[in-house]
Amino acid sequence: MANKHKVIFQPAGRRGEIEDGKTILEAAQALGVDLEALCGNKKVCGKCKVRIEEGYFEKDNMESGMAHITPAAPTEDELKHIKPEDGPGIRLACSCEVHGDLKIFVPERSRAGKQVVRKAAKELIIALDPAVKKYTVKLASPTLHEMTTGDYERVLKELETSYGLKGLTFDFKTLITLQDVLREGEWMATLTVWQGKEIVKAEPGSVEVAYGLAVDIGTTTCVGYLCDLTTGKVVNTESIMNPQVPYGEDVMSRITYAMTNPEGLKTMQDAIITGLNEIIEKVVTEIKKDGPNPGHAIEDLTIVFNTAMHHIFLGLNPVYIGRSPFIPAVQRSLDIKARDLGLKINPGSYIHVLPIEAGFVGADNCGVLIAQEQYNQDEKVLIIDIGTNGELLLGNRDRVSSTSCATGPAFEGAQIKFGMRAAPGAIEKVKIDPETKEPKYMVIGKADWHTHVEGKINAKGICGSAIIDVIAEMFKAGIIDKTGKFVMDLGTNRVRRDAEGKPEYVLAWADETSINADITVTQGDVRALQLAKGALYTGAKLMMKKMGYATLDRVELAGAFGSHIDREASLTLGMFPDVPIEKVVVVGNAAGDGARMALLNKAKRDEAEYRARWVEFLEIATDPAFEKEFMQAMHIPHMKDKFPNLKKMLEEQKSPVAAGIKG
Repeated sequence: MANKHKVIFQPAGRRGEIEDGKTILEAAQALGVDLEALCGNKKVCGKCKVRIEEGYFEKDNMESGMAHITPAAPTEDELKHIKPEDGPGIRLACSCEVHGDLKIFVPERSRAGKQVVRKAAKELIIALDPAVKKYTVKLASPTLHEMTTGDYERVLKELETSYGLKGLTFDFKTLITLQDVLREGEWMATLTVWQGKEIVKAEPGSVEVAYGLAVDIGTTTCVGYLCDLTTGKVVNTESIMNPQVPYGEDVMSRITYAMTNPEGLKTMQDAIITGLNEIIEKVVTEIKKDGPNPGHAIEDLTIVFNTAMHHIFLGLNPVYIGRSPFIPAVQRSLDIKARDLGLKINPGSYIHVLPIEAGFVGADNCGVLIAQEQYNQDEKVLIIDIGTNGELLLGNRDRVSSTSCATGPAFEGAQIKFGMRAAPGAIEKVKIDPETKEPKYMVIGKADWHTHVEGKINAKGICGSAIIDVIAEMFKAGIIDKTGKFVMDLGTNRVRRDAEGKPEYVLAWADETSINADITVTQGDVRALQLAKGALYTGAKLMMKKMGYATLDRVELAGAFGSHIDREASLTLGMFPDVPIEKVVVVGNAAGDGARMALLNKAKRDEAEYRARWVEFLEIATDPAFEKEFMQAMHIPHMKDKFPNLKKMLEEQKSPVAAGIKG
């Protein structure tokens, strides 16, 4: 048997064993990773650029680096295409052979099938009162008789006289531009004022429209909403996969990367700043701003993220939030000059960072809180923001509590044998006939349901929403039992054992796929999902006990993933406490909605600051009942008896929960 090496492609999340001597491009094709290769391996198009990640990656138990490929240094053919601005570690996939374990990042421009980031903006009803406002002034041309009054003083006097604005200061970089702006506009200028305190931009003539950007940085995906601050409308939305994914698919892995690599924190901070600047560059194309710095049209920015992403983005050491008692560097909201972080919006403008609630319950959960406003409702509502890091809010106007749980990246398609991010070719919905055990499925990029008899459809893998579907369907069809164990001898060739004797279910035969391999759901995949859904259910159940709730009036599913899972499938698996299906409501990207609200109405920032301290944080991992509840939650949908061999199963999955289980 040929020697094989572990290869992981990010951000697609595809992984597998590749024969020694295969090129990285061949590895990508074998694993169903969409990589541009227009010249057909002739090394002339330069489109298949990838980045080779260097170092030891503890979560994946692998060492990756240039030493694991040949040639170890770029060839002359490669150097014709690799530019300094591409950054370190860039190679052409068609030119490098695999001779060891590799973690490979595929840059946005090299991806043939673009990732689908499902965080569309919904209509918001909110009073417009943004933190930045524009004021136009018309000054008289100065004369020799006014030599004692400078441009600065004349502008401030006019703003006070015409608009009642007193005590304003000038951002220094903005002040430097003032003389030229006034003269270019023939003594008419528009001043952008932040919070009624500081002039952060000066433009010649009269300018009415102001733009702001609301950003939601998730562990896996990032999205930016460009808003017209004079109308409140979303002008454009752009999204990317989080460029930090190669350094860890979950928050603890990234914290570990910062701990174990001397430049780890800076590497990850630089990656997310670069990624956010990509969003800025793309999002302003809709407003057709020309010039060397089109991003300067953005004059305000609000941002939400979980606590780990918050610290890494700001360059704060995340190590201490990864250790008990998980204390963040700062909880309150922050206003930081864009230029101090290297963000390419108007340099005098501020970035408003929403507050952290506690521990791993970050600014994104605060965004959900102010968007959904449980504190103004009578019903007992559970809000679950489902992602790599699950965050929960429970309560009503009397009391709201919050917590977080490490669901892991299984919901995103990672740690699943044929898992992948949502992209063209990913299976996204599944149904299984309970009698024949035959599946039908939908693939992203195709409009209709597919069955085997209809032939090839070029499926590449399974995304998160389909993981939920297929395992729920397998349970309903009797392919797995309530413990998650496969039921063999069902009289179908779809349930079989792999080369290692482990059970699996064939979802798509090789002749239906573009990877020339059967796409299967394994016992390990089922266990990974049980861990993730068990964490969510346990968090919700313990919160209900602490709050004294026997039942819930409504469950709201937030986040990109929460917005695209099947409600019936999620209830079948027991991802959250039982409620009637009509009481399960999808609310979209509530964290992003909260960021937009804070952008469009500055009172929402004060509300976030107050409510972040008002909400009660519940630490569930240290609860004496955690172990028992978690064991019961592993069952499908959930159970009353302890789940056997739980600790062993957790350790096999390298779950952070394993350390907290005693037996």
